[in-house]
Amino acid sequence: MMQRPRPRTLKCGARRYPVSISTSGFRHGMSITGGWKRDLLRTLFSRPDEVMLDLGAGGELLVARVRALLSALTLLLPPVAIIGNLGAGSTTELMIGLGASIFINICAQIWLVLAGHRRRHGWLPYATTTYDVTTTTLVVGLLHFSDPVAPFNSMVVWCFYLFSIGMTALRNDGRLTLYAGAMAMLQYGVLVAALLTRVHSPDELMSIDYGTVSIGGQVERLVLMLLMTLLTTTIVYRMQRLIESSGSDGLTGLPNRAWLVQRMPMILETVREEGESLTLALLDLDDFKRINVEYGHLAGDRAIRHIAGSMREILHSKERLVRIGGQEFVLLLRCPIGNAWERLDRLRHMMAERPFVPERGGDPLRITFSGGLAAYPSDGNDVSSLLRSADRRLQVAKQEGCNRVVARDV
Repeated sequence: MMQRPRPRTLKCGARRYPVSISTSGFRHGMSITGGWKRDLLRTLFSRPDEVMLDLGAGGELLVARVRALLSALTLLLPPVAIIGNLGAGSTTELMIGLGASIFINICAQIWLVLAGHRRRHGWLPYATTTYDVTTTTLVVGLLHFSDPVAPFNSMVVWCFYLFSIGMTALRNDGRLTLYAGAMAMLQYGVLVAALLTRVHSPDELMSIDYGTVSIGGQVERLVLMLLMTLLTTTIVYRMQRLIESSGSDGLTGLPNRAWLVQRMPMILETVREEGESLTLALLDLDDFKRINVEYGHLAGDRAIRHIAGSMREILHSKERLVRIGGQEFVLLLRCPIGNAWERLDRLRHMMAERPFVPERGGDPLRITFSGGLAAYPSDGNDVSSLLRSADRRLQVAKQEGCNRVVARDV
């Protein structure tokens, strides 16, 4: 019988430990070619990550401020129409415009208060977008009572459909943009169809102030809404890709150090508000550089991907794995430090039982890691202090021979 090759080892200090390498994930980059359509749909229809949602919350506040400003400016439209006779049409139309301006100003202040609240509301972007589009539809419909042609050919009010769609770009959520565009086209299409059914003669589609209504003109408006939706969607997609590339590790797809620094304050705030435990684990692979020297960087990349896959297996809901350096990882575990130590100890044994082959016919290798743990808030109240405490204990683990996790100061 053929004997299975014994795993080779890498050493840390005076001790030697087996190291493993996997070929999983090697073809990950290859799948990108020709798959841009799937990537586009995935990006637009999937839930954005925490960084995008965090930025989107700031965008929602910006939208609320812009909405409040635009709403205040609409109070100037009725007086300007009276002074300049800019298609004012009638007193009824002016009263409709003034009443609508007052209403949207009151609502704008309500949305501004909600957007500025420290607690983020996941439903708020959809609620405000629905409000923006539906309010425009209601105002357009009300114009019918002053001039039957006004809802079809009025440009001032209709442009707010485009504003509603365009402002979704600030929320960094492609689903919201598609939702806004579809709702705007549907509402306006239904409104036009409903108003046209009330027309009994072609003369009713003619107006001195607004010109003549044509079906082609209404279709053009729907096409403009579609184009605005596609343009805004492209902008959102581009922003999401930029954020993903700046906040994620290109090799593994994991969040990187920039993500950790930006996201950690909100994670700590959530943990504090929910009364949960959080342990930060700083892990460093033992003598990993030797893989790159003996087998090349490609083998080292495959090893990193496989290690990341093994570490992901121990994560629970709301927990994160972050790659902050070439061979350094951070795990954010929602458990007390004692439980975190037990889970990482199981991870050590799991990795030891998974030898990997760096090349065809080569000896299997095993990878070990050393780790240091830090508990929030006893070991630190921010990411910097937690990393310092964890790194101090990681160095102790290295000095004691590697392949171990230290949870307390000696």
